[in-house]
Amino acid sequence: MAYQAEVISTQPQVTITNYTVTTVSSDWSSNLCDCCDDCGICLCGTFIPCILSCKIAQDHGESCCLPFLPGAMIALRTSIRGKYHISGSICDDWVAMSCCPYCGICQMAREQKTRG
Repeated sequence: MAYQAEVISTQPQVTITNYTVTTVSSDWSSNLCDCCDDCGICLCGTFIPCILSCKIAQDHGESCCLPFLPGAMIALRTSIRGKYHISGSICDDWVAMSCCPYCGICQMAREQKTRG
């Protein structure tokens, strides 16, 4: 028996498919200082912000203990922006939650109420 070598006459071809994903970014449904747009959220954010923060975290699918961790509300705000495709940056989130934390909490609650 003689061994006969196989000759390869063609090479396998690679097909590359490009997918383009476009996401439309939007703005917050209300401004940071529009606290009076929803008086219930405004009162809760003013007098018991820890309760409102826990509700925001739970409505977002996180633990209600999250707001008590350092920097967690900035991360939560960034996550909410990502979920709803809201334009902005982590720096914007830091400024909002550092300079006006109660207004930031109320804005997140209004956003979840509007889009949820």
